[in-house]
Amino acid sequence: MSPSAAGPSAAPPSVPASPFPLPELRAALLAWFDRTGRSLPWRAGTEGARDPYRVWVAEILLQQTQVARGQIYYDRFLTAFPTVQALAAAPQEAVLKAWEGCGYYARARNLHRAAQQVAQDGFPRSYDGWLALPGVGPYTAAAVSSLALNEARAVNDGNVRRVLARLHAEPQPTPAWVQARADALLDPARPGAWNEAVMDLGATVCTPAAPRCDACPLRVWCAAFASGTPAAYPAPKVRAAAQEVTVVAVLIGTPHRAVLERRSGALLGGLMGLPAEPLAAGETVQDALARLCARLPARPGAFLGRLTHVMTHRRVTLHLHAAQADLPLLTVADEPLSRLDQKALALAAQPALL
Repeated sequence: MSPSAAGPSAAPPSVPASPFPLPELRAALLAWFDRTGRSLPWRAGTEGARDPYRVWVAEILLQQTQVARGQIYYDRFLTAFPTVQALAAAPQEAVLKAWEGCGYYARARNLHRAAQQVAQDGFPRSYDGWLALPGVGPYTAAAVSSLALNEARAVNDGNVRRVLARLHAEPQPTPAWVQARADALLDPARPGAWNEAVMDLGATVCTPAAPRCDACPLRVWCAAFASGTPAAYPAPKVRAAAQEVTVVAVLIGTPHRAVLERRSGALLGGLMGLPAEPLAAGETVQDALARLCARLPARPGAFLGRLTHVMTHRRVTLHLHAAQADLPLLTVADEPLSRLDQKALALAAQPALL
């Protein structure tokens, strides 16, 4: 399908002139991709006319997950919800259960909401239509509109950022800088294949720590390669220190049947988990445990262990205690749980603690 057949859409912004011989550079990368491109389940079908549902699910899921592990989650999710109609009709609990282990659960909630909209109105026919869906940002909109609609939209992700920073020997590429250069290099004749090619190059050849420059089809034009230190580009990002959070949780029941509560908030909202409370300022673990047990209500029991878990910019230290209460138990395996709660239940299931 040609870009014009995809429906009306605002034109991409003007792009800077490229310092590279575009026909030669584009031909080199696309020839490399045609020979070596990864065979991935969401790439099934005609170039530029991929299944929008499969592409969309993959792009949302892979935002925070490496492809090798992401394929396992992707297959599980598509088995549970093979069509957008199946996803739209499912209860949120089932969607979160199928997403279990992927993290960043707001993505699953937004995907579910957007699927309900698509099931009613049909798939968007342009970049702008995709961008209007819940949870779809510029990257995902560009990916789906180029791969499924052949619309000339350049993607901008971590792999693209690294490839373009090295091609230009730019140590501090801003998102706007990357997008402008990606737009300039995009092959308008094969935008979907071009986007897949740049992402494959970053994932398999132009890797962060040890780029395989000998196998790179763009080496002849790469300023970072010419510098002799390609891995120095881009410069490492300065990341904020993780926030330290201490939490007390209780296991009422067993690791297989236990009292669970529904989480709220943007990070884990909709998931089920062990009753828990973060320590307030000035509180001890025993203070928070007493407060938690008073809320349930429950009687505190033995200390079961401590674990640490790194979440989005947070490092959680969880203190797990047994407790007793006359509260209904749920079958743990049937409920969507965060990785933190899975680790806590695994800790409680150790033979020495039973």
